Formats: sequence, structure tokens, C-alpha cells
Amino acid sequence: MDGGIIVAGNPFAVLTLIAAPAVLTNASAVMSLSTSNRFARAIDRARGLAKELQTKKDPPDHQTALRLRQLGYANRRAMLLVRALTAFYLSLGAFAAAAITSLVGAVVVMLGADGAAVVAELIALVVGAVGVGGLVTGSGVLVYETRLTLAIIREETQIIATELRVGVPTGKAAEPKPGSGG
Repeated sequence: MDGGIIVAGNPFAVLTLIAAPAVLTNASAVMSLSTSNRFARAIDRARGLAKELQTKKDPPDHQTALRLRQLGYANRRAMLLVRALTAFYLSLGAFAAAAITSLVGAVVVMLGADGAAVVAELIALVVGAVGVGGLVTGSGVLVYETRLTLAIIREETQIIATELRVGVPTGKAAEPKPGSGG
């Protein structure tokens, strides 16, 4: 094929265009599964906090305000995780489309339809790029959600420590010492 993205007669070109989306599809699937688990945990946390707030008989106090703020955090986490899942699902679909388009393109090359082959190559490239973009976006959202979760845990720890009137180590002091078993 003259002028195409793939060099004709190169058996690795077709293999790469089919294998790369397959590997990336697997990465998207793994990220989707782990994010789904995180989403389920965020939902469980939100439901637990909501139930605790709904069954509270006493007038609102500091603890009620804290639980309400935590419910807001759980909601924020769930929204972020849904965004990440959406990006990973987009990646899954895009990589599947890239793989099938590459396969169709390989058949079109064998049939000698040069114009259709170039179109198939470009579609596979664009759809594959969308898939990679979804993986990168979803991963970025997960990094943000993880940092948010860590901030929530730090805040909860500090509040509990204040209520118990004990100091809480932060930074390097919070890390376990070598040989301490922690």
C-alpha cells in the first residue's frame, strides 16, 4: 500500500495494531474493576453515614455536623469515581473499536483497496487515541480521589485526636519506624 500509515508486507504492523488495543483493553478492564470496588466502598460509607444521621434522635451538635460533612465528602468521592469509571468504560469501548477497525483494515489491505485502508488506519488511530485519553483521564481522576480520601482520613484522625485530647503525629513522624512492626 503506497502512502499508508502501515508498511505493506510487515506482519508486525497488523499484530501491533491488534495486540496493543488488546493490552490496553485489559488495563482499562483492571482499572474499571478496581474503581468499581472503590465506588462500592464510597457508596457503603455514604449509606452508613446517612443512616447514622437519619436515626439520630438528639438535637444537632458538633458530631452531627462532622457526620454531615463526611457525607458530603463521600458524595464527592462517589462523583469522582463515577467520572473515572466513565473514562475507563470509554477506553474499553474505544480499544475494542480500534482492534476491530485494525482487523478490518488488515483485510482491506489484502483486498487491495488502498483508499479504504487509509481510512481504516486513521479511524483506528483516532479511536485508539481516544482510548488512551480515557485511561489517562481516569487515572488522573483516581489520583485526585485518592488524595481527597487521604485528606479526609487525616481530618477525621485529627478530630478524633482533639476529642480524645491526644496529639497525633503528622508527616514523617506519622510513618512507622524501621523494625517497629508497623
